[in-house]
This record gives sequence, structure tokens and C-alpha cells, in this order.
Amino acid sequence: MPSRETVSDETGTYWDKCLEKLGLVPNVIRAYSFDDEKLGAFTRMYNTLMLGDSGLSKLEREMIAVVVSSVNRCFYCLTAHGSAVRELSEDAELGEMLAMNYRVAELSKRERAMLDFTWKLAASPAEIEESDREALRAAGFEDRDIWDIAAVASFFAMSNRMSSAIDLMPNPEYHRKSR
Repeated sequence: MPSRETVSDETGTYWDKCLEKLGLVPNVIRAYSFDDEKLGAFTRMYNTLMLGDSGLSKLEREMIAVVVSSVNRCFYCLTAHGSAVRELSEDAELGEMLAMNYRVAELSKRERAMLDFTWKLAASPAEIEESDREALRAAGFEDRDIWDIAAVASFFAMSNRMSSAIDLMPNPEYHRKSR
């Protein structure tokens, strides 16, 4: 993976911001840092989906990331986003339940519908039907929310595949956070 000495000044500045805000440079950022254009595309999409305006809370978006990563058994994303779920929910068990089997967690009707849809979209996307979208609407989601659920799930399907393809390991700090 690239080091601080081998990345461009622009990327180095971004790494500095990560260190300041997060206390670490996520390994996924390091992995994409070999190419400023690819790093920029990845971070813009991530920031838009995970931090941008949405009818979904930050926690809900992280929950989606964990459930997609559970379907795909992506060690990096399960660890990193499981940590975020623990931190945002202030519930260490929730992150573990979502990683192992979200169905065992005590979830609201809204969360259950969202994660049922997420699981199905990740595991068998060709089987998504109007009844699946109707279940989300019945749980209180608007069509824009459904788009956001699908966009977050789709982004993490891609991220999971990249992480698995390059054997991306999570930063050790994620294992210890919010336990």
C-alpha cells in the first residue's frame, strides 16, 4: 500500500485530515491512494452516500453497510462498519448481531424492513420485486429513501468485492472501538 511519502501532496493532505478527524487513515483510503482520481471518485461517492442529505440516519446507513458486508463476508467492512454501528448506536451487541445475523437483533419495524430489503438486494438482486419496495413504503420509507437504501447497499457490494480482491485488512483500531 502507498505510504505518506509516496502519495501526492493532495492525497497527503487528505490523509492528514483523516488523522485529525479519525485518529487514523483507514486502510481503504490507503489502498485507493495509488491514484488520486480513483481515490477522489471513491471518497466523493462514499461521502455523498454516507454523510450527505438523506431520509436515512447515519446509523441506518452504517447498518446497511454491515448487513451487505455480512452477505459478502467482507472482513474489512464488517470490522470497520461494525465499529461504526457500535459507536453510533452505543450498543456493542448490535454491531455484532448485524455482522453475524441481523435477524436476531431487536429492531424497529422500519429497521427490520430496511435490512430485509438490504439482505435480499445483496444476496439475490434479480429477485427484488415491487412487493419488496412496498414493504419499505409500509414501514415509512419514501421512494427517495428506497433509492438511498439501494445506493448504499450497492456501494458496499462494490467495496466488499474490492476489499476481498485485494485482501484489504481493517485497521487494528476498529477492533477495539466502542466495546
